[in-house]
Amino acid sequence: MNSVIIPICVVTIFAFWVAVAANYGKAQRLEGWAVGNRNFGTILVFILMGGELYTTFTFLGGSSLAYNNGGVCYYILCYSPIAYILGYWLAPAIWKYAKEHNLVSQADFFIHKYNSRMLGMVVSVIGFLSLIPYLILQIKGLGIIVSETSYGLISANTAIWICSLVMVIYVMISGMHGSVRVAVVKDILILATVFFLGIYLPIHYFGGIESMINTLESTKPTFTIVSSTDFNPVWFVSTVLLSAIGLYMWPHGFTSLYTAKSSRVLKRNAIVMPLYQFLLMFVFIIGFVAVLKLPGLDKSQSDLVLLKLVKQTFNPWVVGIIGAAGVLTALVPGSIILLSLATLLVKNILSPFTSLSTKREFLLVRFSVPIIMLIALAAYSYGGQTIVSLLIVGYGLVSQLFPAIIFSFSKRNLINKYGAIVGMLSGTIFMLISILTPIDINHILPSSLNGMNNGIIALIINVIVMFTVSVIFKNRSVLR
Repeated sequence: MNSVIIPICVVTIFAFWVAVAANYGKAQRLEGWAVGNRNFGTILVFILMGGELYTTFTFLGGSSLAYNNGGVCYYILCYSPIAYILGYWLAPAIWKYAKEHNLVSQADFFIHKYNSRMLGMVVSVIGFLSLIPYLILQIKGLGIIVSETSYGLISANTAIWICSLVMVIYVMISGMHGSVRVAVVKDILILATVFFLGIYLPIHYFGGIESMINTLESTKPTFTIVSSTDFNPVWFVSTVLLSAIGLYMWPHGFTSLYTAKSSRVLKRNAIVMPLYQFLLMFVFIIGFVAVLKLPGLDKSQSDLVLLKLVKQTFNPWVVGIIGAAGVLTALVPGSIILLSLATLLVKNILSPFTSLSTKREFLLVRFSVPIIMLIALAAYSYGGQTIVSLLIVGYGLVSQLFPAIIFSFSKRNLINKYGAIVGMLSGTIFMLISILTPIDINHILPSSLNGMNNGIIALIINVIVMFTVSVIFKNRSVLR
């Protein structure tokens, strides 16, 4: 079994070396550590955003969703192109404002736009709440990948602790430069792995993709369409809308936007990013192959579909290479999330209550990275949700920032800081209640709206409250 462990260890060590070497011997400031001195070109921004968006969810969650729910998985193909159309106009506007005001975090944007540190703190807390599930997603996926592809020789918990330590050290040392270097390695490996599996597995078992689809249709005739049960068309459309709105709202997404050297880079990026959707099609094909070759897996094992199929098909050394590629799908987004969380925590939550110098603030940001990782590890130990569920929860929370951002670019902003604060809090509180309690608001909705994603309902509450409070507190100046 050494042939399994060696590729995983070699790739992890190589990724660590690449990340640390990215900034070795260079003097650093917070701007360079957090946003790469704003000098990344089209290719690096493309790789960086691909690294943060196409993660362990792509590697495990996509095939799991295809295996369990069939046609429902197509929602992932739908929302990203819509988000990139929005991003073509929105991302350059955010970048220009951030460049002009020297911003390094998402909360900085809101503080300057609405002239309110209180709003910045609210945004930071929402960002923290939304990113912790996303970081847990990477941790959970990492443990699954290493444990399964090592045939249990490395336990999930051991893998998580070792790789978390690797991630923490290279983020503290190299920041964004380290993440983008590892993202280059990750993209090469993961693209090669997923394309290979998506093409080889249908040919190996069925003679081709068309033959596999025909077999699936004859075996489970309605499997590849959106059902009328739990994940009905209302859920599908509302989840596509929520995810499209939320894609650019992630705090680490803002950080990646800030790294671009010009607004033109971000426009080009929005044009080429949909190419990554081809990757997802092959992930779904893997899930459909598993439906036929691994029938009967219960939902507790749904995140293991891709890995179980790989282990059934290939020799251990091939499994090890695939596992190594999977490790990088957790390390890259996990490192960017850690970086963003550390910046939010210190710069926008703690700093308003202190009088730290720029140098001390930067030092505190770096040393908060291991603390944040420990929080995520503690939260992971209590969580039992699937990878897909964790991602949708995060989107529901982070999308609450969208209305205030959109209105902030209007010539005459109808929303003030009071409306933005109370609106965001209302939507977020509703989302947290829907997550933490068994309350189901769909019972009071018209039957035609049954299945509505709670994130959309939270967003509607957010907007109504935002406008109402803005009108009530028009021309007042209390909160700073």
